Amino acid sequence: MKQLLATTLILSISIAGFSQSSFIDFQRTYPRVAQAVRIKEDTLKKQFAAAGLQWPAKQMYVRSFKYDSQLEVWVRNNINEPFKLFKTYKVCAMAGALGPKRMEGDYQVPEGFYYINQFNPKSSYHLSLGLNYPNVSDKILSDSEKPGGGIYIHGSCVTVGCIPIQDPQIEELYVLAANAKNNGQDYIPVHIFPVRFSNPKSMEFFDKATKDDQDIQKFTVRLKEVYDYFEKEKKLPLISISKTGDYIVTN
Repeated sequence: MKQLLATTLILSISIAGFSQSSFIDFQRTYPRVAQAVRIKEDTLKKQFAAAGLQWPAKQMYVRSFKYDSQLEVWVRNNINEPFKLFKTYKVCAMAGALGPKRMEGDYQVPEGFYYINQFNPKSSYHLSLGLNYPNVSDKILSDSEKPGGGIYIHGSCVTVGCIPIQDPQIEELYVLAANAKNNGQDYIPVHIFPVRFSNPKSMEFFDKATKDDQDIQKFTVRLKEVYDYFEKEKKLPLISISKTGDYIVTN
């Protein structure tokens, strides 16, 4: 009986200790994440202070521009503040063309509104952050049997339809995102646009590339609404999805 009580007590303590472990502490049990925190955290803290931001990240927003090969990281201290641009990373490899992803194996980077739904500390591409593709819109508008999946922001600078950045940059982004999740941001939004709509050269390319594709042009109108709103307000609008798979933007 005494042995049973002792075993139960040890088990209870172990479970209690596990339940109290934070998300960032759990992530740091993986060598690549531990190394990233060790290398990046002090510099990130100083950069946050210089930008007037509180460390660690409380609220994050990520947006990427396919043609412009850029990935932006926006941060704010709380939900009542506007977002501030913290970093812009170069997307270092490209796949596919302008337009949304619509089937498995098309090598397309998705376009639309997503969130980070996976942290992979043992990625084949150094570190990776998974996106919730296909989302509800994609499931309606894409191939019903094989819409594809496994879309990540990752390192290693190679891609067949993901968003790759350099290893030191994915280390920074991973640490930022893990801290934001640790602080309660379960849904870190990631918006993927075909082009930066405020860049005349990018818009010129988009117009030429899609002049004969009315479906892409119509789809992109909703993306631009979100881009324009954020550019003006530095906060995100409400985004819902209709029964036909169209994004509905509410300011």
